[in-house]
Amino acid sequence: MTMLAQRRFWTTCSLLLAVFLTSATLSRAATIPNVAAASDLQFALPEIASRFAQATGREVKLAFGSSGNFRRQINEGAPFELFLSADEAYVDALAKEGRTEGEGVRYAIGRIVLFAPHGSTLRPDPEFKDLAAAVADGRIKRFAIANPEHAPYGRAAREALQRAGVWEATVPRLVLGENVSQAAQFASSGGAQGGIFAYSLALSPAVGKLGTFVLIPAHSHNPLNQRMVLVKGAGETAREFYRYLQQPAAREIFRRFGFALPDE
Repeated sequence: MTMLAQRRFWTTCSLLLAVFLTSATLSRAATIPNVAAASDLQFALPEIASRFAQATGREVKLAFGSSGNFRRQINEGAPFELFLSADEAYVDALAKEGRTEGEGVRYAIGRIVLFAPHGSTLRPDPEFKDLAAAVADGRIKRFAIANPEHAPYGRAAREALQRAGVWEATVPRLVLGENVSQAAQFASSGGAQGGIFAYSLALSPAVGKLGTFVLIPAHSHNPLNQRMVLVKGAGETAREFYRYLQQPAAREIFRRFGFALPDE
């Protein structure tokens, strides 16, 4: 074989190898399903996904946001294969519209907390007594919750404030997060004197160390029944992750992050 022929041979081999590696990478990426998850799962779900990857060798791509926005995106054809909603009503709506495989399963029940960052004069209590006083005497200038128009935890916050009789006085001071994770960021960063957000976020070291909080009684708001469902056309990895989320290893992580489990 001449020198020129050898060069052509090795150039062809290199090109074929590059094409093979690119195809393998694209094929692998195509098998990693997109999972739409409520923002209250921001710390619990990555841990579960990591355990799932260790156990199965499969990966999932997590996207966090408000359940209402995800419900709309999935209905419009967004490429999600699994949806974990903070409000089962959004799953019910998608099921009725024929976008899901069945009605899914309830995976958790959420709770909310009243949070005050370090340096705030607000003293969290479950009856909102100091919050009412702080609103009246001007200590509260900004108070963070998720937008109740599309975030279930925002609706729960509004219901709790209404039942405590402090909603109307708090409204002018509200800072609305696009989702409950953003509300937690506003409340814990010092941008607001306090806020209401998911217990699961307050239990994370990243947020909990930034202030003090108290668990708001469950009877103060409608239950945060959280449901997950496979989107029509979901692949095998999404189906396996869906099953894994119902297993003891995943349930224990949900429990550790403050979620009640439906059958307990």
